Amino acid sequence: MTQGGWIDNHADMFDPPQLFIAHYAARHAETQPDKPCLICRDTALSWRDFDQATARVAGALRRDGCGRGSTVGLLTDSSAESVVAYFGALRSGATVAALPTMASAKTLTTMVADSGARLVLASGAYLDKLAGVTLRRVALDGAPGGAMSWDSWLRGAEPAPPAASQGQDIACLIYSSGTTGVPKGIALTQQCRLNHAMIMSAELRYDNEAVVIVTTPMHSNTAWTLALCALFTGATMVVMPRWDGTDFAALVERLRGTHTIMVPTQFEDLLAVQKQLPRDLSSLRSLTTAGSSMRQPVKEAVIATFPCGLYEVYGLTEGFAVVRRPEDPPHALMSVGRAMMGNDVRLIDDDGRAVPPGQPGEIVGHGPILMAGYHNRPDETARMLWRNPENGLPYLRSGDIGRIDEYGYLYLVDRKKDMILSGGYNVFPADIERVLGERTDLADLCVIGVPHSRWGETPLALVVAADGCEVNVEELRDWANVRLDKHQRLSGVEVRQSLPRNPTGKILRRELRAPYWAKEPAS
Repeated sequence: MTQGGWIDNHADMFDPPQLFIAHYAARHAETQPDKPCLICRDTALSWRDFDQATARVAGALRRDGCGRGSTVGLLTDSSAESVVAYFGALRSGATVAALPTMASAKTLTTMVADSGARLVLASGAYLDKLAGVTLRRVALDGAPGGAMSWDSWLRGAEPAPPAASQGQDIACLIYSSGTTGVPKGIALTQQCRLNHAMIMSAELRYDNEAVVIVTTPMHSNTAWTLALCALFTGATMVVMPRWDGTDFAALVERLRGTHTIMVPTQFEDLLAVQKQLPRDLSSLRSLTTAGSSMRQPVKEAVIATFPCGLYEVYGLTEGFAVVRRPEDPPHALMSVGRAMMGNDVRLIDDDGRAVPPGQPGEIVGHGPILMAGYHNRPDETARMLWRNPENGLPYLRSGDIGRIDEYGYLYLVDRKKDMILSGGYNVFPADIERVLGERTDLADLCVIGVPHSRWGETPLALVVAADGCEVNVEELRDWANVRLDKHQRLSGVEVRQSLPRNPTGKILRRELRAPYWAKEPAS
């Protein structure tokens, strides 16, 4: 019976199943079995092939006692095998611990122990780094070196269907880049990952016809985002073993690539390639920059070069996201946009009070892609929490300083921890970097705070000259200081051959600051 069109007997109602990424991938294998799913170098897997390969991995893991409630470590280069391993582990119901390949052996040993992994699947090049790990190891490629080979491990494994996971099961631990110490495991649930795939696909215009090119290491959240969007929509995923601007352009031209997410330095490489040896990149439909701020001249050049437009995503692996869209008005060009669907972003002061429009404050956010917490670190998780007094909801503290204009567009001011306190004034390096970013003779730059006997700290610019250019440090300093407020003025400029960055493009400021703070303060 019904009342007003609704079933009034709950026993007669449908019970919709919980479907997650592994289930969507299996459905695509049924509906489009021969369509290309995964391409990497000379390997091309159809959706049928991918489904069968991940089913074998899931079966091998369950045979070895790994499934719901257990963790599998992955320490891999970007390859077809690594993608199959990642999503085979998700299919088994296990938690995937994504281990950063650039980490030291000591740090990796700590992370494996922290994750509670029962098994580590690794590219052969990193087996030596796992010498201190007593767990079972499987080598995806190359000489096993004390580990079981990939083919031997899979031999005899019975294909397994996607696990009946629950939304709050931890799908993955993504370890932070470790720029401030030992990396923390960011625990993201099955529901969180599905929400991420749905929201990103809608916001960045991914669809079933997309050819998605993954350009960053598989342990990064950028790579995860692209892979999740491809597996959710049933698109084709193209994985680059390592980044090269020329190779990327050739892939787009040959495979008619449509979507990618890259860090700003990759866009600079691509612009240089297109200037020297232009390729037909007209198939591109969605370009996204993420990971770090893009300088205005670079952003303008990308927009001018690629008619598809540029999305800019700001967010944290731990949660919420903001996006600037190609159709946003010109006055918002240097913003990072407005909150993505389902997300809410606010600004607060040091006392946790709301900050009025136009004023700087710490960025906090809430939404359906928030992490469950930091693995095994409740105190660290609690420090990231701000509870909104209006509705009692938990918001994630970003540690970033921003301001929101009258139209709701968010502008990044700086990292809270990177702020320079000079003579009692707050100096944000990003403000100075925006001025320096107007120079076409600079390929890269950053501003750090260095000790000063009178002011406590003072800004110092570290710059990399553009190809064919020479930098006069006194001229550059004076040029910048004329354009800066008095408390922002540079004490000096130093020319470097390069600036250290992590795989997601963020400059390692802590590494750059360290030598100066080990010395006596300058006069």
